[in-house]
Amino acid sequence: MFLFRRGTARVTPAQAHRDTADTADGAAVLLDVREQAEWNAGHAPGAVHAPLSRLATGAALPAAARNRPLVVICRSGHRSRQAAKLLTGRGADAVDVKGGMNAWASAGLPVVDGRGSRGRIA
Repeated sequence: MFLFRRGTARVTPAQAHRDTADTADGAAVLLDVREQAEWNAGHAPGAVHAPLSRLATGAALPAAARNRPLVVICRSGHRSRQAAKLLTGRGADAVDVKGGMNAWASAGLPVVDGRGSRGRIA
């Protein structure tokens, strides 16, 4: 069963936060597709990291994101839209977050760095 419309859906940061808040098996996963330095500077708590550059070369999803609905996020929404299309083409149930981490932070949603301290969007 798919939670999202395949290939075309976009969600707001608030919807993404709500849809990924439950960490139970089968719940949607927030998949951050930014590069390592961006991730280290700041990401959403509980997100799973899988850079688009790796996914585009055929890398597998991290185990925590396999066989689960995906809410894909990047800095501004451009890469996440590409990643959602790529992942949908591989059979994943994926949507992207409009405005990315910039919109996430602007909505007052939490951002942490690699050490769990308050992060920033790079």
